[in-house]
This record gives sequence, C-alpha cells and structure tokens, in this order.
Amino acid sequence: MVKLTKIYTRGGDAGETSLVDGKRRRKDDARIEAYGTVDEVNAAIGVVRLHTSGLYDDMLARIQNDLFDLGADLATPGEDFIPNPDDEMPALRIMAEQTKRLEEEIDAMNENLSPLTSFILPGGSEAAAHLHMARTIARRAERLIIKAQDHEAINPEAVKYINRLSDHLFVMSRATNQNGTADVLWVPGANR
Repeated sequence: MVKLTKIYTRGGDAGETSLVDGKRRRKDDARIEAYGTVDEVNAAIGVVRLHTSGLYDDMLARIQNDLFDLGADLATPGEDFIPNPDDEMPALRIMAEQTKRLEEEIDAMNENLSPLTSFILPGGSEAAAHLHMARTIARRAERLIIKAQDHEAINPEAVKYINRLSDHLFVMSRATNQNGTADVLWVPGANR
C-alpha cells in the first residue's frame, strides 16, 4: 500500500529521480521518459472518461489501473519479469493476462463495427476524438519503451500491453462513433 504524507521532497530539484530500486536517474533518461509518457496516456484516459457518459467506464477504469502497474513495471529495473510469489514484495510487472483481456475486449467491440474502407481521421464524436488523442500518446509511449529497451532489459509483456492498448483505444473510438458509422474517413488527395 502506498502512503504519501508529503508531496514534495526536493529530491528531483537537480534533474534526477529515483527508480523503485532507489537508484537515481536523470529525468530525461529513456526509462523515465517511457513511464512518464505512460502517465500521460493515463491522464488522457481520465479525460476520455468525462466524455463517454459511463459507456466503457469499467473498462477504462481498469485500464487506468493497469497503466499504473505498467508505470511501476517500467520504474523497476532488472530482468525478473515473472514475479516470484515467495518474495515478500515481488516486483509489480505487467502480465500476459492483462494483454489478453485487452485483446478479448477489442474482439468484442470490433464485432459490431462497420468494416474499414479507409484510414480514419481522429474525430467524429467528442469521446472518439479524446480516445484518438489517448491512442496517439500510447503510441508515443510504445516508441519510448522500445527506445529504453535498446539500453536495458524491459519486460516484454510491457511492450505487448502498450501496443495492444493503442489498438484497444482505436477500436473503442470507432465504437463510440456509432459503431464506426460516424467515423471521419480520410479522402486521399482531396485538397490538391
């Protein structure tokens, strides 16, 4: 359980922050950039929830919690990606079940969507536009996680989860756009 009694510590005033293991890193370190961007996705989903009128709220609330798990995973260096249940405080890691749940939800939402005939421009409804924003931030988080992976071990399930999340948000944006019928389609060369 996390208990915060003081919000500021002054520990980051010199441009560094601590990872879960206590080691200090510059705030522009690839790992820090990655989990900071995951936090941005989470905030964007918080905005989405204001515009979905309760539709998909349970799903989005669970995803927000998963994103905190993902941030904790990324803030924990090391290669122990499968938590040992015998550890007193095992590292919090994204697990395959979390990604599988996203896939099942994608499949369920996708069943009712009209087929794609073109790429989609972000927009349609207000909720869909915010979902597209969250999706693009998730894609940026994915790129930064891959960049961090170039320098050190990153949980492969974390990469899979963030990749699937952007797909999930895309399908959800279509579902909130009247199951795709209100999607705004790209018209190649329309303004030449």
